[in-house]
Amino acid sequence: MIYLDNSATTAISSEVYEAMIPFLTSEFGNPSSKYYPQAIAAKNAVEESRYWVAKLIHAKPEEIIFTAGSTESSNMIIKGVADYQKYYENKGNHVITSLVEHHATLNTCKFLNGDIYSNQDATFSLSAEPRKVDRGFDVTFLGVNQFAQVALEDFEQAIRPTTILGTLIWANNEIGSINDVKSLADIAHQHGILLHIDGTQIVGKLPVNLEKTQIDFLSFSAHKFHGPKGIGAAYIRGDDYGLPPISAFMHGGEQEHGLRAGTLSVHNIVGFGKAAELVCQRVEQEEKSLWKLDQQVREVIAQHKNLELLGNPHHHIPGIFSIVVHDNTFNNERFIKSMSPKFALSTGSACTAGMPSHVLKAIGRDEDVSRVLRISLSADDTPETVNTLLENLT
Repeated sequence: MIYLDNSATTAISSEVYEAMIPFLTSEFGNPSSKYYPQAIAAKNAVEESRYWVAKLIHAKPEEIIFTAGSTESSNMIIKGVADYQKYYENKGNHVITSLVEHHATLNTCKFLNGDIYSNQDATFSLSAEPRKVDRGFDVTFLGVNQFAQVALEDFEQAIRPTTILGTLIWANNEIGSINDVKSLADIAHQHGILLHIDGTQIVGKLPVNLEKTQIDFLSFSAHKFHGPKGIGAAYIRGDDYGLPPISAFMHGGEQEHGLRAGTLSVHNIVGFGKAAELVCQRVEQEEKSLWKLDQQVREVIAQHKNLELLGNPHHHIPGIFSIVVHDNTFNNERFIKSMSPKFALSTGSACTAGMPSHVLKAIGRDEDVSRVLRISLSADDTPETVNTLLENLT
């Protein structure tokens, strides 16, 4: 099996696996308990992991809130900020996002906007007329350019006196294009609004320095850079007085500054910390390898006249290739199914399998929805693995 679906998830590294094992066996303590050795060991392990996760993005350990992954982080931040800013600060009710966000952001914003109640179905009535409910918020969904990037002027023009939050993706999970997050943050702060960024596809692949890129919130997950599934983090920028207040997403105990109740998943947090530590140690080498591989694969793809690469050719995540196959007889679902014993790949986001791509629609490529393949690599892959797939494709 040749694995080419690293944007969906990466293989857990052996070092991460070994680090997790003791916390599934002998070190089983609850880090919220006190005094006895297992509890202290668990708490120390959690805080060491928090240190490495913070170091990965150049943040402070106290700014890291552990969650079950990017989806929970984005929900927690968007809903928590919107609720607090509107109902406790009376600052407004307007949120800005884009049409090409991951569904963790897109559906959260549609929920606030009163458009949906479920991840599967739009809100509807028995008369089959779409029904919009009033949850007290108003969301602007920005269009994008041909590369699925938000124009800075569009973002700025969308800001109103009632705007409280912008929430945008850093690197698109389907076609890999990167937004100019530093400039977006500058615009947001010039107008006194907060900015949340979905960093799921970029953290662990390219350097992220939140001392230089002054965003307010960041969502990311461990399993995108060889850590375990089911663990992620919400970064919340603090100041001299601590973290800014937002409404809690999970109500219950006082874990994670009272923002995310529930017993911490210590073994997963330890795995997350180890994965972050390994990236910190290897990031320059890994980045260099990925960019070299990216260029080599682009040259291989360019040799096939019936293949077209989507996404920004210059500002993109290395190793993500969204390929349009210009052949009227080609169907991506049939191809993936026929190749499944040999290759692991996808048509786009794993979170929307079986649904037409909203990203392709937003960039005006609806007609290509059945002809797109997403290949996503790790630094361990080679151009030969991709060429083997393309030989089967053509």
